[in-house]
Amino acid sequence: MEHYNMNLTLKVWKQKNAKAAGRFETYQVKGISSEMSFLEMFDVLNEQLIAEGKEPVAFDHDCREGICGMCSMYINGRAHGPWHHNTTCQLHMREYKDGDTIVVEPWRADAFPVIKDLVVNRNSFDHIVQAGGYISVNTGNAQDANSLPIEKQKADDSFAAAACIGCGACVAACPNASAMLFLSAKVAHLAYLPQGDVERKERVVNMVHQMDKEGFGSCTNIGACEAECPKGISLENIAKLNREYMVATFAGDR
Repeated sequence: MEHYNMNLTLKVWKQKNAKAAGRFETYQVKGISSEMSFLEMFDVLNEQLIAEGKEPVAFDHDCREGICGMCSMYINGRAHGPWHHNTTCQLHMREYKDGDTIVVEPWRADAFPVIKDLVVNRNSFDHIVQAGGYISVNTGNAQDANSLPIEKQKADDSFAAAACIGCGACVAACPNASAMLFLSAKVAHLAYLPQGDVERKERVVNMVHQMDKEGFGSCTNIGACEAECPKGISLENIAKLNREYMVATFAGDR
């Protein structure tokens, strides 16, 4: 693939904190390589701003390998940008051409208040996991776990749900700011496994109640969450979550 450089116009959301009024600032960046990642392009922008004595743009990042879930940017109206099943850090500048304008915003949800600029507080996700997204009973050691027979389909479904990186793109993409895809992935990946069975009913009830407490919206099956999820978490997990919740709250002991 041919390498080229480009000049870009960036319209970036700047906001001091959750209580302050935000605004778009326009920046010009020049000589951006098509081989850079999107976050590397932002590094260039911030180096330029610092050299000019201006405040850099705050944005979240960590691994830059598509697995930490921190690079939460809304790019030209899409969570993580235009590439399918992709995080922002894995988006490369060859997607763009010289002279393009790129609009970058933070996640928009009451449950994700802005910390600064493009950084949002996703502690609400942590609170949901703390409410029950774990196994606290003694399930034996690794040798015991390996000896438990698990149907291949259930093992595959559990593994697929566990791929969720908690980035929040599902919430950002949903017009209701629902966290159901995230929650369903965290519930399902344990519900499919025998080790998760002991706390199964308590887990789903506590986690659903915590999700509601955090102020997320309701799920209306629009499907934007699955479409924008960088790990392709399936809507089938939401159906699984609903079944788990109904059994736990209405069916009594199994």
